[in-house]
Amino acid sequence: MLPIISASELLLIKEAAADFRYLLARGYPRRGALALAGNRYQLAHTARQLLHRGVFAPDAAQARRAKLRHLRDLAGQPLGIDGHNVLITLECGLRGLPLVAADDGFIRDVGQVSRAFRASPETEQALMLLANYLREQQAGPVSVFYDAPLSKSGELAQRTRELWTERGLVVTAAAAPVPERELLAFPGPIVGSDTALIDAREVVVDLAGEIIRREGWPVLALGEP
Repeated sequence: MLPIISASELLLIKEAAADFRYLLARGYPRRGALALAGNRYQLAHTARQLLHRGVFAPDAAQARRAKLRHLRDLAGQPLGIDGHNVLITLECGLRGLPLVAADDGFIRDVGQVSRAFRASPETEQALMLLANYLREQQAGPVSVFYDAPLSKSGELAQRTRELWTERGLVVTAAAAPVPERELLAFPGPIVGSDTALIDAREVVVDLAGEIIRREGWPVLALGEP
């Protein structure tokens, strides 16, 4: 479990975020700028992750925001979903772990559980939240790509097909060796918060973020971009 962030710590993180953003806007390398801001304010690891996941150069943030679409505006269109990316963010929210409202309009987790992901009771809850929201917004057909190297991805894909089909969705789900490759070639809008995919595609949906906002879960905001 990540540590709870106090009000005083959050104020410090916001100051560091402003410095980090300033450096990025002036062309400083991202890694070096994060180290400068983090060291100046003596930030712990979780705080630095909040900056890393939430703060971007203003021009990059603006370009990504321009690609962001609400799911309701894409009803009936085929969607390609970055499975683990969306699922892990929702699971972190269900567990009460920190979520950050990033400069680019996306909500991200800072749990760093991707490589160690294992299915849990929260996985089933997250799948249900996704199924219900996708059905409500008349989404589909839906293609979900899970990261095959992660534990039991094939079983997760099967469970996704079962649950979502039961709720009337037209869905395919599979464990792919490189999900990003599938999503780069997908013939429709994609879903996820991976910055490389956002930069490469024209239309992106922050599905986890939409659900998190609707559910009213706490999200940390680090200031305007």
